[in-house]
Amino acid sequence: MSRIISLTNQKGGVGKTTTSVNLAVSFAVSEVKTLLIDLDPQSNATTGIEELTDEPKGSIYDAIIRGSATKDVITKTKLDHLDIITSTSDLVGAEVELVSLMAREHQLEKVLKPVRKKYDYILIDCPPSLGLLTLNALTCSDSVIIPIQCEYYALEGLGQLLNTVRLVQKNLNPNLEIEGVLLTMYDGRLNLSKQVAEEVRSFFEDKIFTTVINRNVRLSEAPSFGKPALLYDANSTGAQNYMTLVEEILSDGN
Repeated sequence: MSRIISLTNQKGGVGKTTTSVNLAVSFAVSEVKTLLIDLDPQSNATTGIEELTDEPKGSIYDAIIRGSATKDVITKTKLDHLDIITSTSDLVGAEVELVSLMAREHQLEKVLKPVRKKYDYILIDCPPSLGLLTLNALTCSDSVIIPIQCEYYALEGLGQLLNTVRLVQKNLNPNLEIEGVLLTMYDGRLNLSKQVAEEVRSFFEDKIFTTVINRNVRLSEAPSFGKPALLYDANSTGAQNYMTLVEEILSDGN
């Protein structure tokens, strides 16, 4: 049975999609069978690896709202161990359309059930909000990764996110865990980065990943070429950081 991990933070610009894409690809090149789900209407995870994919057959919106079969919306990539369910701008309306559905928080869970056994890891790139799409992701997930950027106001709004996680644990998914908090955009030359890292570590203690994602130009450039960092520049600091993160997650899972 696969492990489902949501990547979420209602703040935008924290490296959530960058982490989703690069983590998925790093798993895949490590020969870990992975499904990436783009649950964000902005579709950045979809465009972030568009050089690796053929024309998508369908989208996550088709599966959740239109009732398309899950197997019919999975798009293969050029990596043997990576598939993706893409997003489109149609997903903007899904928050409203989900409201009227029975068991509305469990729609994504129903979508994933037929294919869950096919994968080792399923990664969900959540939208930067705590609406029904994110609730669907948390309800079907085993754990959540929270990316936090090493900049001012890093902890702003996190209380709300943690409260949402607790409510999901209490009412919808008692098995949900925090996989880890990931420090992103870290610059060891800046006192600010060091201060934020210390603040986050004191707040979350043992829930912080040892691996940090360093601020890296190649990592920022890669999405504009439709490629993950590992295939854009495998020797870049960002690509190596995500490979290290995969090793840390896999070692913790064993």
